[in-house]
Amino acid sequence: MLTVCTALGVFGASAAARWYLNRSSRRETAFWGGRVRLRALWNQGAAFGLPLPKEALPLVSAAALGALWSQRRRRPLAVGLLLGGGASNLSERVRHGRVYDYVQFPKAPGRLRRYVFNLADFAILGGGLLLLRRNRK
Repeated sequence: MLTVCTALGVFGASAAARWYLNRSSRRETAFWGGRVRLRALWNQGAAFGLPLPKEALPLVSAAALGALWSQRRRRPLAVGLLLGGGASNLSERVRHGRVYDYVQFPKAPGRLRRYVFNLADFAILGGGLLLLRRNRK
């Protein structure tokens, strides 16, 4: 139940953020001394410029989400975050052919400063880290 609720929450929050931020009256905005910037970008490629054909992205995403489902009992929160973020990005990719990204860290080290993220990406990152974390007993 935690997995499904988390996934639905991430999916809904991601859709709401995209709806709110993707409006014509919104302007690019910087926060925390320019460390965080809200910047609109429609991303047609894979994450971090991975060399995957555009047509293969929905299939690869759907397969990965299906494979994650088997881990839901061992890591319900991690899988919920991954499923919600992945389903959100997959939904946008299927409906629009691209994903709406809007958070950039222009003062981050190295190449990280040039990437633009969305809420679903942060959920995927958090879920991935939780999934990889070792059990502590």
